Amino acid sequence: MQLFQETPADWWEIEALYDLCFAPGREALSSYRLRDDVPPVADLCLLLRDDSGVAAAIRYWPVCVAGQDALLLGPIAVHPTHQGEGLGGWLIRESLARARDAGWSRVLLVGDEPYYSRFGFFRLDGVRMPPPTNPARILGLALQPGAWDRVRGVVTRNPSNAR
Repeated sequence: MQLFQETPADWWEIEALYDLCFAPGREALSSYRLRDDVPPVADLCLLLRDDSGVAAAIRYWPVCVAGQDALLLGPIAVHPTHQGEGLGGWLIRESLARARDAGWSRVLLVGDEPYYSRFGFFRLDGVRMPPPTNPARILGLALQPGAWDRVRGVVTRNPSNAR
């Protein structure tokens, strides 16, 4: 298994992995509205590849929360033939380290707290995603101490892709 940064040539293979791993209509989710016409943060979009193709992939997108820059983690997917091997955790840890090194302060995602808490994510009270997102599933991670302190409000698109 080898780790790579995603390239434009990988886009459709990764989209096929997401289609395989997620329910039909995944692009109707509220998090996708924050990604529309916004380029991902290329340095943080990673994949794991073996001889048979892409085994796992993760992407990040720039967003704002009440005017504060943040990263939106997701989607992340592991091919069904590789689930349970720790590939998702590998991608999360590696990409978060790269985000911290690149100077990002905060990350958010929509997911299951029992799974993502092992990486330091916690529920973000007062941060609102576009509806119909369940508020209990909005999680954050501070890459810098205190990065989420007093950050409350609506998550919006950040088409400038800047911090």
